[in-house]
Amino acid sequence: MGKIVRALSEDGSVLCSAIDSTDMVREMARLHETSPVVTAALGRMTTAVSIMGAMLKYEGDTLTLRINGGGPCGTLMAVSDYRGNVKCCAGDPKAEVPLTPDGSLDVPAVVGREGSLTVVKDMGLKEPYCGQIPLVSGNIAEDITAYYSISEQLPTVCALGIIFNDDATVKAAGGYLVQVMPPVSENAINVLEKNIRNMDSITAMLQNNMEPEKIAVMALEGLGGEILDSWEAQYYCDCSRERTEQILISMGREEIEKLAAEQEETEVCCHFCNKKYRFTAAEMLNLLKE
Repeated sequence: MGKIVRALSEDGSVLCSAIDSTDMVREMARLHETSPVVTAALGRMTTAVSIMGAMLKYEGDTLTLRINGGGPCGTLMAVSDYRGNVKCCAGDPKAEVPLTPDGSLDVPAVVGREGSLTVVKDMGLKEPYCGQIPLVSGNIAEDITAYYSISEQLPTVCALGIIFNDDATVKAAGGYLVQVMPPVSENAINVLEKNIRNMDSITAMLQNNMEPEKIAVMALEGLGGEILDSWEAQYYCDCSRERTEQILISMGREEIEKLAAEQEETEVCCHFCNKKYRFTAAEMLNLLKE
């Protein structure tokens, strides 16, 4: 299980959400058999979308992040519900790129730097909210920060990190998101800027096993920050045979009849968890009766 913690400044103007997403990212890597560099990229997205989704208000609300930067990993997509439970996928989860000159995983190179970040919030309204910005760096955290500044006009700091064991498995993952709510306080911004400068990098904090509670309160030091709430979240795919049937039905009579005629069994694979659903030709034709 992952853990999301939210802290609020004394005057209610600054919110910091911090997360331990280690288990989420491990499950993502297991399900999609990602290369280390895609684990780093998609793991950052998984961490970010969980924090962002946890800001939604109502059950049934969802938030989707989509990045298409033109890199080898293809399109990255991550979806969160209002409790921060996530699912995700990559166009090519096994993509590889050379390491950076200092020996680090090159996330911007595998993601690509030419493209866009899209945020879709489905809150049960007639049309979902959709915001899109050009990618700033392909580094994920910088792109999330830029999205909030450009699309939602909210001063934001986003930090995301993943560290690996010697065998390239995930040792720890996490991050935080700090936002200044309107009306924006210049004093709060000045204090936050000082705090962020004085804080270790998210990678260093993960290496030191720092809990999300401590990270959240540390970010709000000098602002009377206190823990607002916390809860567990996980990697969770809500696919089912019934949902898959509805997807097939939406393809229309002609396509279903064609599939039933061409093959004895139709297999549908969920992009988010790789679970496979199989339908015989007879079962495909029975869908037409529903």
